Amino acid sequence: MQLNVSHRSTYAYTPAAARVSLRLKLFPSVFDGQSVESWQVTVNSDPVTPIYMTGYGDEVALWLSRDPVENVEVIAEGVVVTEDKTGVIRDLPRKPPSALFTRVTELTCPDEAIVQLAKESEKADPLETAHALSLAIKDTVAYRAKVTNSETTAAEALAAGAGVCQDHAHIFIAGCRSLGIPARYVTGYLQAAEDEADLLETHAWAEAHIRDFGWIGIDPSNGISPTDHYIRIACGLDADDATPIKGHVVGGSQISLTAEVAVADGQQQ
Repeated sequence: MQLNVSHRSTYAYTPAAARVSLRLKLFPSVFDGQSVESWQVTVNSDPVTPIYMTGYGDEVALWLSRDPVENVEVIAEGVVVTEDKTGVIRDLPRKPPSALFTRVTELTCPDEAIVQLAKESEKADPLETAHALSLAIKDTVAYRAKVTNSETTAAEALAAGAGVCQDHAHIFIAGCRSLGIPARYVTGYLQAAEDEADLLETHAWAEAHIRDFGWIGIDPSNGISPTDHYIRIACGLDADDATPIKGHVVGGSQISLTAEVAVADGQQQ
């Protein structure tokens, strides 16, 4: 499938920030099932290109304002070609040890409730376990915006019984790790159906490492493995580690953010 993506993030600083620096993970992964036909990232109309690749295999660009700035507009757009590989992830440019993704973070620390949910989902086959846990999370934690925020932990989201894709992924990762299954957080885009407009934004899911099989994508928000409607951007231990845009601001500015995302089937244009 050919997908056209337009992603605009606008940051406003009041008063003007003395200096802004950005770390950008906004470049689609290249692997078996996903290739990039064209892609450009700009910050205030200036093109930026990757300057290094992380150990996870994510390309990273940096941007720094040279003068005080009131607004920063980040645009990522282009065409990505995808195939439905039933969630199987192969041929990423870097292959970090899977054991790295058993590391617990503050956002993915499992409490007793998560451990219990994971145990109740456990099957003889770890792949079946991953899918069962995903469905259990979907049934237990309703998809609801504005209930949680970027600092909400997996345990807090499960206790609340509601959250968004970030929360679903964190609970899944925490549950997998509690069972000894390596799992990592993934950011990207999703071309959602018309009745799923709330998901038509940057999206998040997870990948679990299954022994003797490899990495498999799991989207607990939808209860499926990623299809050709998904575009993989970056991964990490949790949302903070994998976030596409991370910045540092010098000065006491109040920051507001607006974002617009459109993902369309390019073959229908």
